[in-house]
Amino acid sequence: MPGIAAISVRELRGVGPKLAEKLAEYGIRQIEDLLFHLPLRYQDRTRITPIAAAREGIDVVIEGEVKLADVAYGKRRSLVARIQDGSGTLTLRFFHFSAAQKNNLSPGTRLRCFGQARRGSSGLEMYHPEYREVQADAHDLDESLTPVYPTTAGIGQNQWRSLCGQALLYLQRAEPRELLPVDSTQGMGLSASLIYLHSPPPDAALELLREGSHPAQLHLALEELVAHNLSLHQLRKQHQREGAPALAPAPQAITALLSEFGFPLTGAQHRVLDEISGDLAKPYPMLRLLQGDVGSGKTVVAACAALQAIANGYQVAIMAPTEILAEQHWQSFSTWLEPLNIELGWLTGRLKGKKREQTTSRIAAGQIALVVGTHALFQQDVEFARLGLVIVDEQHRFGVHQRLALTEKARPELGRAHQLVMTATPIPRTLSMVAYADLDCSIIDELPPGRQPVSTVLIDNSRREQIIARVAEACKAGRQAYWVCTLIEESDALQAQAAQAVAEQLREQLPGLAIGLIHGRLKPAEKEAAMTAFKSGQTSLLVATTVIEVGVDVPNASLMIIENPERLGLAQLHQLRGRVGRGSAASHCVLLYQTPLSANGKARLGVMRESSDGFVIAEKDLQLRGPGEVLGTRQTGLMEFRVAQLPAHAHLLDKVQSVAGAIIAHHPELIEPLIQRWTGTDSEFAKV
Repeated sequence: MPGIAAISVRELRGVGPKLAEKLAEYGIRQIEDLLFHLPLRYQDRTRITPIAAAREGIDVVIEGEVKLADVAYGKRRSLVARIQDGSGTLTLRFFHFSAAQKNNLSPGTRLRCFGQARRGSSGLEMYHPEYREVQADAHDLDESLTPVYPTTAGIGQNQWRSLCGQALLYLQRAEPRELLPVDSTQGMGLSASLIYLHSPPPDAALELLREGSHPAQLHLALEELVAHNLSLHQLRKQHQREGAPALAPAPQAITALLSEFGFPLTGAQHRVLDEISGDLAKPYPMLRLLQGDVGSGKTVVAACAALQAIANGYQVAIMAPTEILAEQHWQSFSTWLEPLNIELGWLTGRLKGKKREQTTSRIAAGQIALVVGTHALFQQDVEFARLGLVIVDEQHRFGVHQRLALTEKARPELGRAHQLVMTATPIPRTLSMVAYADLDCSIIDELPPGRQPVSTVLIDNSRREQIIARVAEACKAGRQAYWVCTLIEESDALQAQAAQAVAEQLREQLPGLAIGLIHGRLKPAEKEAAMTAFKSGQTSLLVATTVIEVGVDVPNASLMIIENPERLGLAQLHQLRGRVGRGSAASHCVLLYQTPLSANGKARLGVMRESSDGFVIAEKDLQLRGPGEVLGTRQTGLMEFRVAQLPAHAHLLDKVQSVAGAIIAHHPELIEPLIQRWTGTDSEFAKV
C-alpha cells in the first residue's frame, strides 16, 4: 500500500471532482492532509441529559416525547414543539420550517435533540436544534466526542466528519511516518495523537484540549513549529548561497563619524555595531533584525553600518514606510555624513519629472553613495551601480516582496545586498523565535543617558476640560504637546475628519494657542509644513492621527494626550508615547479613555501605566491580542499555524530550536518531509 502522504482524497467515498476541487482550494489534496485538519472544538453527544438538568448556554443531548406542536405568531412566525422526558418540559423553536416538518412533529413522536438551551418566554428553549426520531429503547449514542472542524463555503460539518473518519481508517492500515527524533516526542506518538484529536473519548480532558495543552496537541504543535523553523533555515541557506560583497571594517571612517555625533555610543550600541560589522565583512548576505526601544539610538548604529559599506565603495539604500520618517532619516544622515563629503540622494513618490530623472541617473552612475526614500526606491526604473547594503526601517509595514525587490537591485555579479532590518516595535522573544528564525537578532537594550522616563496616567474622558486646561498651562510655560485622535476604522478619510473636528474644538477652547494639524489625507507638502512649524516651535499643540507614531523627534514636546487609547494595540501606544520624553524636561502621557472600559481594556491600559519597557509591553500585547495583531496585518500569514498556538505553546520554542538543530546535524533526510507535511508549497510565505 502506498504511503498515506501519496493517497489522493479522490479515493474516499463521496469525493467526486467538485468536492475534490473545493478541498484542493482549501489545501487538502491527500488523505494525510485530512488527518492534519484538526477540530476547532468538540461537542459531547455521548450522554443524554435529563431536561431538568439542562443548563442555559450549554450544549446537551436531550430525549423526550412531543406533547404538542403548533405555529406561534408573534414578532416572527415560528414552529413551536413542546417535549417532555419525565423530568421536565422543553420548547423547540424553529423560525424556518416547512409544513412537512410540522406534520412530522406530531404528538407521541420520540425525538433526540442536540443544541444549546436558552431562557425563553416559555422557560428553557432550543432554537433550531439538530434532531431525529428515535425508538424508546434506542442505545445508539456517539462513543466519542463529536468534532467541529474549521470549514469553508460548501463543505458541511457532516462531510468533514465523514471524510476525516474515513482518513482515520486509512491511518490504521498505513501509518504516517514519524518524523521527529524519538526522544523529542511529547509522550504520545503521531498516530495516537491524530486518532485522539479526531475522536476524543467521552472522558477526555476538555479543559486541556481548549487550552491546547493536551499531550496529543503538544506533539503535533512541536512537529509543526520544528517544520516552520526548518523552512526558515532552508530559506536562509538559499540566501547565503547567492553570495554578497564582503565589506571590510572601516575603523577610521567610523571614528570620524562618531566625532560628528557629539555624544558617545552606549555599551549596547557598541555591541550591536560589532555584530553588524562582522556580518558585513562576510561574503554572504547579512540578514539581521535590529530591535531597540523608542529612542535607543538605532539610527546612529545604522549610520555606522552605512559608512562601512560606503568606505568599501558600495552604495546604501535606506527605505522608510512614510515620508515623515524618510524625511527624519534624511535630516539625520545629512547632518552626520555630508561633513565627511558623502553624496546623499532623496527619492520619494513626490519627486517628479527632471529632478527624479537626475536623481535616478546619478544613482545608476554610482555618484550618489546613500539614498533615503520610501517605496519609490524599489520601482523598476531605479537602478544602482554598486548596491551593497539595504536598511529597512519599521519593516513590518512593508510587504515581503517589496523588501526582496530592493535587495535584488544589486548587480548579479556582486551578489545580493546585505540587509539590516530595524524596528522600534519590540518583538517579543516568543515571536522573533518563530517569525524571524531566519534572521540574526540584535537588541539595543540600553537607553542613552539623559532620556527622561514618561509618566503615564489613565483619565476618563469626562475630565476632558481639565486636560485641555493642563495642555494650555504646559504650552504657556514654553513646552509643546501632541493630541492624538484614534478611530477603530482604518479609513484615512474618517480619521482625518476626526482630527479636524478635534482641532477645531481645541482652537475654540484655546484661542490664544497656535494649534497645528496633521493626518494621512494631507498632501506631502502640507504634512511637511505642519511638522516644520511644530519642530520650530511656531505651533505649540499638534493635533494628529497615528501618522506620528514613528520618526517624529521634537525634544521640546513633553506632553501627549491620546484619545480612545483602548482602540490601539499596546505596541502602537508605546510607539506614540515615545514621541515625548526626548528632551530634558519631565514628560507625561495621558490616556483619555471612554467608559465603560472592558476588563481586557483595563488590563491593557494598566500595562502602559505600569511599564515603560517595550519588550514587557510587547509580550503582554501578544498575550492579549495574538501574534497577527502584534506583527501587523501584512505579516499575519506567518502565524497561521494549523495546530501551534502562540503564546500558548511558547514554552516549546527552546525545544523547537534544539530539535531543529539536531535534525539539521544528524537527520537532514527528515527536513524536506517535515516541511512538505506542514507547509507544503506555502513555505514561500516565510520570506520576510
